[in-house]
Amino acid sequence: MSNVRTVSDTKRDFYSHHTRPINSIYRRVVEELMVEMHLLSVNVDFHYDPIYALGVVTSFNRFMEGYKPEADKESIFAALCQAVGGTWQQYRQDAEGLLLIAGRLYGNDLISWLTSPTSVERSRDVPNTLNAMTTPAIGIAQNPKFKYSRLFAIGLFTLLEQGDSELVKNQKELNEVLEQISQALHLPQEKVQKDLELYRSNLEKMAQVQSAMADIIQADRKKREQRLQDKNQAETSSPDDTSNSYKEVSGRR
Repeated sequence: MSNVRTVSDTKRDFYSHHTRPINSIYRRVVEELMVEMHLLSVNVDFHYDPIYALGVVTSFNRFMEGYKPEADKESIFAALCQAVGGTWQQYRQDAEGLLLIAGRLYGNDLISWLTSPTSVERSRDVPNTLNAMTTPAIGIAQNPKFKYSRLFAIGLFTLLEQGDSELVKNQKELNEVLEQISQALHLPQEKVQKDLELYRSNLEKMAQVQSAMADIIQADRKKREQRLQDKNQAETSSPDDTSNSYKEVSGRR
C-alpha cells in the first residue's frame, strides 16, 4: 500500500491548522498554491531550496495583498507550510536571506552570483551567516534530476526584481538574462519565460479584481452611511413635525 500523501491529506492538514473561513476571492489562490506545493513535496526529485522558498513567499504575499482580516494572513501562510511538512519560519528566513544578498548585488553582479555564486561571494564578501545561501545555484546546476517548478521561477524573478528593478521592466533584456541563467542552471528556458509571463499576467488580473472589490466595498459603505444619515434626519425632524401638526389643530380651535 502506498504511503504517499494525497492532496486531500494536505488539505485536511491545512484546515486543521487554520480553522477560520477564507475569504471567497482568495480561497482559490490559497488552494492552488497548496496543491502546487503538495505535488512538489511528494515528487521524488524535488528538494526544498531557498529560491523555491522565495517563490512561495512572494506568490503568497502578492496574491494575498489586501486580504481581510489582515491578522489571518500569517495563520494561513503558516498552515500552508505545515501542511507540506515545512515551517513558516524556514520559508520566511530563507526568502529574507536571499533578498538580502540580492540587495547587496546589482545588475551583472547578481546575474554572476546566480550563475556562479562562489566567485561573487568571495569578491563581495557576503556575510558568513548567509554562506548557506550561496550553494543553491551550484547544487541545481550539478543535479541532473533537479525538479524545476513555477515557484522556483518566481523566486528567480523576485531576485532579479530586487537586484535591478529596471531590468524586469525591459522584456528583451529580461529574456536575455533568463536565457543566461537557464543555460547555467540547466533550466527549461521556454518554460521559465512562459511561467513568468503567466505569473505577471495573473498578478495584473488579481490587482484588477482587488481594485474592483475595493470600489464595491467603498460604494457599499457610502450607501450605508447615506441610509444612516437619512434615518437620523428623519428621526430628528419627527418631533418638529408633530409639534407643527398640534399647533395647526390648536389654531383651528
